[in-house]
Amino acid sequence: MKKRIAALSLSFVLGFCMIFAMSGCSSETYTPQLKPASVSTPTIKTSGTLTVGVNADNPPFAGQSSGKIVGLDVDVAAALADELGLKLQVKDIGSDPDKALKDGTVDIVMGVDKSDSSVKCWKSDAYIQSGVALFAASADAAVPTAASNPKIAAQVSSMSAWEVNKQFGDTALVTTKDLKEAFKDLSDGTVKYVAADAVIGTYATYTGGNEAYIVAMMQKPSGYAVGALDTNTTMKTTISDTLKKLISNGTIDVIQTKWLGKTLDLSKVPLTAGTDAGAAATTTPP
Repeated sequence: MKKRIAALSLSFVLGFCMIFAMSGCSSETYTPQLKPASVSTPTIKTSGTLTVGVNADNPPFAGQSSGKIVGLDVDVAAALADELGLKLQVKDIGSDPDKALKDGTVDIVMGVDKSDSSVKCWKSDAYIQSGVALFAASADAAVPTAASNPKIAAQVSSMSAWEVNKQFGDTALVTTKDLKEAFKDLSDGTVKYVAADAVIGTYATYTGGNEAYIVAMMQKPSGYAVGALDTNTTMKTTISDTLKKLISNGTIDVIQTKWLGKTLDLSKVPLTAGTDAGAAATTTPP
């Protein structure tokens, strides 16, 4: 019931408008009324508007569609703005969230990898879990070991490829130009596993119509978070409290299901033997 209520309240996220029939044949568009604004300047740069930075070349988090920026991160940002009683403005800031925040281009940034120590801004709790995962064609596939000499496909020059090489050796790694090719190799039986970011890999299987399942994690699960200036205390508190509400009321689950076909819970997925004993990898691959 909770998720159903959240889904109904998320008409703005899912891109629908509500049309009510009037007098049998006339109709009018219903526009939800904004809640009273929870924050104002100087916490946000523009009164009445939450300005949010995303990397618009990183689906499913954000990408271009018909001249608009859409994606999982955009929907989470829209839910945050709605809960705060603010309009939403989305800006493509590329892959440098720290610069966008320091320049005052945006109020917050989305899709910050909590395991990435090179990003120095404040990071919220994760709104979606992730980490390098191993996908197999069967949900019952065994967790591979280095001794079993598995064939594992991964996109060339990716963190996933680096983890495969580190944990299983270069003879196990089968590099592909993209994830589409990697999952095709899995479907064809050319490889036994695909290594990919858990979110991006799940999105690739969902949109590509592939049957693939996460059977192991090659990193301890971390996740993607909202970033803000560490000096903006009010914004940090506001985002933390609002995210907790969106998670508890099922809103984040609705958004995940829209983009991934399911919600991700990686907390009970087994780890490969070579997984670092510490937190998810913080080292940038060479």
